[in-house]
Amino acid sequence: MGFIDSYKHVEKICGEILNDDRRLSAYIDEMIKIPNGAFYVNGWTNDLKQLKHYRWIRNKIVHEPDCSEQNMCNPEDALWLDNFYSRIMNQTDPLSMYAKAVKPRRKDKTVKSYTPQERNTYPQEQPETHNDDRISLLFIWIFVIILIVFFRHIFF
Repeated sequence: MGFIDSYKHVEKICGEILNDDRRLSAYIDEMIKIPNGAFYVNGWTNDLKQLKHYRWIRNKIVHEPDCSEQNMCNPEDALWLDNFYSRIMNQTDPLSMYAKAVKPRRKDKTVKSYTPQERNTYPQEQPETHNDDRISLLFIWIFVIILIVFFRHIFF
C-alpha cells in the first residue's frame, strides 16, 4: 500500500474511534491534551511527532503542486502508518495505552474464607475480631445485673 492509502486507513479509524470529523487531527489533539502521556506510555512523544509529521506530509502532497508521494515519502513511512493502524486495532496505540495505565483499579471486595487449618497456619490473616463490641456487651450485662440486684433489694 502507498503512503496516501495507509494514511487514509489511519485517518478513517481515528475518526471512527473518536467520533470526530477531524479524524487524525482529533487523535493528535487528544494526545496534546495529555501532557503527562509520555510518563505512562513508552514511545508517546515519538508517536506524536510521527503523526504530526505524516499529517504535514499528507497536507503537502494534497495541497502543494510539486509535492507527491514519490518525492515526499519512502516505503518506511507507509509501513509505520500500517503498523500504527494495527496498534489502534489491537488497542496498543498511545491513547489506548494511556487509558489503560490511568484506569482506576477496582479493589477486590470479596472476603476470602479460611479453613480452621489455614487460620491456625496463618494467624496474621485471621479476620479482625471486634473486642470493643464484646467489652461493651459485657458492661451492659453487668449493668443489667446490678440494676436487677438493686431493684430486688428495694422492692422485695
